[in-house]
Amino acid sequence: MKESMRIGVYGLGRFGSFWAKTLADHGFEVIGYSRRNKVVPDGVKLGTEEEVLGCSALFYCVSISAFKDVLSQTASRIGEHTVVMDTCSVKLYPADLMRKLLPETVQTIATHPMFGPDSAKNGVSGLPLVICPVNCKPETLEWWVSEFSSWKLQVLRMSCDQHDREAAWSQGITHFVGRTLSELSLGDTQLATKGYRSLMTVVEQTCNDPMQLFYDLQRYNPYAKQMRMGLRGALDTVMEVLKKQEEL
Repeated sequence: MKESMRIGVYGLGRFGSFWAKTLADHGFEVIGYSRRNKVVPDGVKLGTEEEVLGCSALFYCVSISAFKDVLSQTASRIGEHTVVMDTCSVKLYPADLMRKLLPETVQTIATHPMFGPDSAKNGVSGLPLVICPVNCKPETLEWWVSEFSSWKLQVLRMSCDQHDREAAWSQGITHFVGRTLSELSLGDTQLATKGYRSLMTVVEQTCNDPMQLFYDLQRYNPYAKQMRMGLRGALDTVMEVLKKQEEL
């Protein structure tokens, strides 16, 4: 089956180019399409929008905030037998859009490869990938679970709601802290401890991602506001404890 499959990757930004190459490296024939970027990684063919939309499987690698517009503009031209997957870092929002905008005959799966060019620079083995069935046949889901598992990925099956709840307190908080620390313009120092270097790695990795990703994680994850409120409450608690100590 794999040998006869053509995989389309819609969007060849930083992550889309990485994901297209990763699919090609694992034996797929990959066709990429981008409105702006006309350079493709080794092993990936640059195709037209129509070619990508007609592939056996189609991965949308666009920003969360752009997903609705892109899906609306392309939904009517997606192949009848194409399996559609998003790669957004939130899951309830894109899954809802795929249910509303795509015909019931089109199979859809929500995925979140929880890695990118930085964290997977040494390969994807052992890294987590979340997969959430939206509107697909059980055998289709099982095929992709088996395929991703063969890459030695840690495949996590869960609902879109569970993903967003947990992601708000893992990926969401990491990006929030990384962007906040970057505002301090922290630099290297001879006194850097291992912990400090770990913090700087968080800043580097999160700030390598587009600023739009940070905004989208906070806006489109329904649990992100709760995370921010919890973080602010924890900071206020620590500040209050220090204030009381100073008054002793």
